[in-house]
Amino acid sequence: MAWGKSKPRDQGFGGWAPYVSVAERRHEAGKKIAAMTKKGKKVTPVVIVGRTIATSFWGKAWCDNLESYMDYENRLPRGRTYVRNGSVVDLNIAPGKIKALVSGSSLYTVEIEIKPVDKARWQDVIKHCAGQIDSLVELLQGKLSRAVMETVTSPDRGLFPAPKQISLKCSCPDWATMCKHVAATLYGVGSRLDSEPELLFVLRQVDHLELIAKASTPAAIDKTKTAKGKMLATTDLGSMFGIEIDAGEPMPALSKRVSGRAAVKKPGKAPAVKVKKKVVKAKPVVKRGKTKVK
Repeated sequence: MAWGKSKPRDQGFGGWAPYVSVAERRHEAGKKIAAMTKKGKKVTPVVIVGRTIATSFWGKAWCDNLESYMDYENRLPRGRTYVRNGSVVDLNIAPGKIKALVSGSSLYTVEIEIKPVDKARWQDVIKHCAGQIDSLVELLQGKLSRAVMETVTSPDRGLFPAPKQISLKCSCPDWATMCKHVAATLYGVGSRLDSEPELLFVLRQVDHLELIAKASTPAAIDKTKTAKGKMLATTDLGSMFGIEIDAGEPMPALSKRVSGRAAVKKPGKAPAVKVKKKVVKAKPVVKRGKTKVK
């Protein structure tokens, strides 16, 4: 239910505030943002280029969930118009809370409270996602299998809140449960999830890192570690010895090394060989009359 004034302000047609054009709202919003920034307040407006409010998996899934609220379908179109024309001048998302400043005929404060994901429901999400999410990057970028997508977006067991889990407040004089300022804020959340998808887990008060840590089976983890260990050993030995090693064959035994090089026995000098001299006796030469020995 809206809060603020106890009754509509007595101004304009029918007691409501006079109509303010988009250009005037933007001008006034710009002045208020400048004033808040000057005072040191960090302002985070929702800026949408074109007509598409959300483009990422998480952003579009949030908007799809919002548009499934049949009780509020007649209030959502004005909210889309407001968020597209830059009326959400400040948006902050915290655990279980959304707070925004939305420019209308005045600058209104929107406060939304969302209950955390039930513990049993969160454990069920982890169970259904087990072994199907490879990394934090894939989770945040929405690069998920169809089974995981169906789990996290399921109205019954997913991460997105149902209407009964949401409390809505706005300082505008509109008595409707969901005024256009609240609707614009909720659409602004979808746009913000495009750049900061982890804020969905912050808002629902669950740890997305826990989902990554527990969404893998022990057998798969052990298998991965074993394969990595074998690959590392093969690669290291191959680069160390400058040879190609087939990971499927056993490693040959390596010889002992001395000072980083294989020990090689240097050839020594050949042993001296004793040669026996053969003594040849001189044969006598016989000449006539004399005998000479050569």
